[in-house]
Amino acid sequence: MCPGCDPILRHGGISVEKYRSVAIDGPAGAGKSTLARQAARELGFLYVDTGAIYRTVALRVLRAGADASDPAQVVPLLEGLDIRMDYGPDGEQRMFLGGEDVSRAIRENRVSGLASQVSAIPEVRAFLLDFQRRQAREHDVIMDGRDIGTVVLPNADVKVFLTAAPEARAMRRVKDLEARGQSAGFETVLAEIRERDARDENRPVAPLRRAEDAVLLDTSELNLAQSLRALLDIIEERLRG
Repeated sequence: MCPGCDPILRHGGISVEKYRSVAIDGPAGAGKSTLARQAARELGFLYVDTGAIYRTVALRVLRAGADASDPAQVVPLLEGLDIRMDYGPDGEQRMFLGGEDVSRAIRENRVSGLASQVSAIPEVRAFLLDFQRRQAREHDVIMDGRDIGTVVLPNADVKVFLTAAPEARAMRRVKDLEARGQSAGFETVLAEIRERDARDENRPVAPLRRAEDAVLLDTSELNLAQSLRALLDIIEERLRG
């Protein structure tokens, strides 16, 4: 659904006239962004990739030459930070930093690693919290991240915890990087994923965890089409309920 469009969902017999929200959480490389984007397209929802928002902050930190793990260096960069989210004619989310379209730049592997460190800083999360919630107040949304169902949208209509084995996630990440013209060894990517899992699960602020009312969806043995069908089934069943 495009911003400003009629907030009515019509899919599989569902028809409601209020904004609905779907929160998808899970570890890095679980396919949240890909599946959430496709599900949003199927349902006519606005897709909000919160990871891209944090990656944009991480890119700012990287360009400033600051230590992404040091709040004393990162927090001052938030003052006057110009971040904007928009959608292209194809419906794809675009991220802008200081007016520059950085949608491709934030997908570099080094930026992804820094995003996890930046997102562990309380001031950064507080800075971006209303930015994220505002989307759900104004649109039907599918939002994915690490703490959407537990912190950002605790009252979401549907909550899904999407996961997969570390090895499966590493292989998917390698293929994604290769498709973008970047090279990375499987063992290196696997180690990075395990390190990021540990960091996300053990950070003191908004750690990665499954909300009590979230449906668990493990896609380790599922291909993309099967994963999407499983996700849509969960969303449709919960919205009908």
